[in-house]
Amino acid sequence: MANLTRYGLFDDMFGDLGKGFWLKPVTTPSGQELQIKLDVKEDEKAYKIDAEIPGVKKEDIQVDVVGNQISIRAEVKHEKEEKKDEKVVHSERYYGAVARSLQLPVDVDAEKASASYKDGVLNLMLPKKSGAGTSRVSIR
Repeated sequence: MANLTRYGLFDDMFGDLGKGFWLKPVTTPSGQELQIKLDVKEDEKAYKIDAEIPGVKKEDIQVDVVGNQISIRAEVKHEKEEKKDEKVVHSERYYGAVARSLQLPVDVDAEKASASYKDGVLNLMLPKKSGAGTSRVSIR
């Protein structure tokens, strides 16, 4: 037996509000949304974050560090145009922004943080702030 789904008149109009009204995800010509995928590693002194952001120029990536809050934002601009005898035969354009934020357990020393971007992967080295360790309080 087939399942029936109720269709609401305003579903299409207001459906995207929950996904982030001001930040429209980038959809590539293949129909997939661009996402920032993260790997977060930790040792005693620092956090290492590898963020996969393919197809983005280094100049279009912004990283903000405030305390233990890390925000990564990338803006995608892509234009492709094929011409044949000075007539446009095929044209593809897509643009938009994608963002990702995460909160780390310990504050980061933003002054000593470093970043590099190569082959679509953003590498962040985020040293922990000194004195940010936890201490146990004895109860009397």
